[in-house]
Amino acid sequence: MGKLSGKVALVTGGTSGIGGASVELFAVEGASVIAVARNTERGEQFASELRIRGYSVEFYCCDVANRLDLEKLKCYIEQKYGRLDILFNNAGLLRTAALEEITDEDWDAMYDTNVKAVMHTCQLFFPMLKEARGVVLNNASINGLHSYIKGVRSYMYASTKSALIQFTKYLAKNYAPDIRVNALCPGITVTNLFTNRDFSRFKDSNLLGRMADPMEIAKVALFLCSDDSSFITGATIVADGGETIK
Repeated sequence: MGKLSGKVALVTGGTSGIGGASVELFAVEGASVIAVARNTERGEQFASELRIRGYSVEFYCCDVANRLDLEKLKCYIEQKYGRLDILFNNAGLLRTAALEEITDEDWDAMYDTNVKAVMHTCQLFFPMLKEARGVVLNNASINGLHSYIKGVRSYMYASTKSALIQFTKYLAKNYAPDIRVNALCPGITVTNLFTNRDFSRFKDSNLLGRMADPMEIAKVALFLCSDDSSFITGATIVADGGETIK
């Protein structure tokens, strides 16, 4: 018996990075997992590879920033599974710019994906999650907890993640004890979120002297989405190699 046997889990941004690792780990632990992303070719290949290994994983093409797409996804899950036990709001967008260079388009895109999409997803799926006494995990970031050295330009990303952390706390307060809701704050992780792949520039950013592997963060997500964390809600869990205290 796996930690998530018999559970139905939805993971947004679920075909690469932390999301992809979480989909794989959740499936290994017995869950039926719906991996959501926009790239159909990559998503279908990813899900197919996991099914060949014997796991219950399917890909659903969905732009989480599009509420109509989310409504279709909800109908699909209701009709096929009839329940939802775990919602991992992992999809995220990262753009940086100097204050003078921030455009309304970039600002809106960041908030649409990183904050408003989470709000819409929760609005749509909380009835199912409440019935299942389920779990919600919102993937925030240590960027939402502390500021960096002078010159870092994460105005948009950091502010969306701060908003998501506060949103998580209000969800936890208002939906306990029926739904547990927590925020995960990873440190710098080797994912395709970074357009500059020279990861060596981050080697001195934390106490462990390296970036996280996505599976290391996925293991924390598994803990927070399983009964192992049954007495944890409203928490902001940091997994950053000691970066926030360095």
